[in-house]
Amino acid sequence: MDLVRFLKTKQGYATAMTVAVALALALFLYAFRGIIFPGQPAQGPESPSVSSAYRHPLTGLPIDAPLSSLPQVFGVMVDHSVDAWPQSGVDRAFLVIEAPVEAGIPRLEAFFHEGQQVDKIGPVRSARPYFVDWNDELDGLYAHVGGSDAALDQIGTTGTFDLNQFWNGFAYWRSTDRVAPHNTYTSTDLLGKALAHAREAGKAPTLLYGTWAFKDPSPAQVGTGVTVDFGATSYRVDWTYDGKSGTYSRRQGGLPYAMKDGGTVAADNVVVAVTKMTVIDTVGRREVKTVGEGDMILFQDGRAVRGRWKKPSQTERLRFFDEDTAEIEMNPGMTWIEVVPDAEMVSLHEPPPNS
Repeated sequence: MDLVRFLKTKQGYATAMTVAVALALALFLYAFRGIIFPGQPAQGPESPSVSSAYRHPLTGLPIDAPLSSLPQVFGVMVDHSVDAWPQSGVDRAFLVIEAPVEAGIPRLEAFFHEGQQVDKIGPVRSARPYFVDWNDELDGLYAHVGGSDAALDQIGTTGTFDLNQFWNGFAYWRSTDRVAPHNTYTSTDLLGKALAHAREAGKAPTLLYGTWAFKDPSPAQVGTGVTVDFGATSYRVDWTYDGKSGTYSRRQGGLPYAMKDGGTVAADNVVVAVTKMTVIDTVGRREVKTVGEGDMILFQDGRAVRGRWKKPSQTERLRFFDEDTAEIEMNPGMTWIEVVPDAEMVSLHEPPPNS
């Protein structure tokens, strides 16, 4: 039977219609490829998952394409005394390191990068040598208001990319709603202007900092939290795991830790690092071991991983290793590091049995 006679039969007609519908559907789908209809999840670069092929080198968060160069880091010394509360901008940092200064009062170093927009950061306070070490491993533009003699000497001899408010007032402002020294602030815009001036003058550093390894989160429904007791009740820190978000919320002195604009902290990784600290003068200033290694516990995905922190030199990156000496991959997002002199300051909150 030839093709024309076959198509005139019922069987041939049905076959022809099936082929025609299939071809029409294929042409329709081709014409509308890439269009996202209401209720349809976006795919590809428009809405990358955490498993994106590219990650931001500092946060581990997905990005659409690899960066052409490492972004400049801003390391800002943030006042953490009671008189400085509530603070501004700390909740927007990709990394915060907390360690005691005089009288055991903690101080923060909050790290931002030049791709961020944070309108108010502070109050900004003075430098200490150990915070300079943590800044320099990221080639950071170090924002502070003065500092201890040892810190200022170190800045002058190690080539720290420095932005002391004493000599760079254009990058800071003083608020009128607080008294000094708890009223100095900066922003990523102002820090960016200082960076631009340094680049124009050929004084910005070549960025060579190392990056952490990141993984996709694997959050548990319930998990272990931690309390870090810096002495006074006001400075007791509680980190509580939230299984829905896979992050750790922070309480300070028994109250939710909130910024002046109401923002709160949700850390994706919390690290407690134990290191040697020695009081070196009558004021109570401390010498803190930053280079070498020591015990640590890393909290992520509701789990507590014991191991060691390691920082081979002043300019090399602080990293974390499990008890099998494998480097721990970090969750993308915010990391908060608590640095303490004694493991007795730390207590874990285990989840209820069978939870």
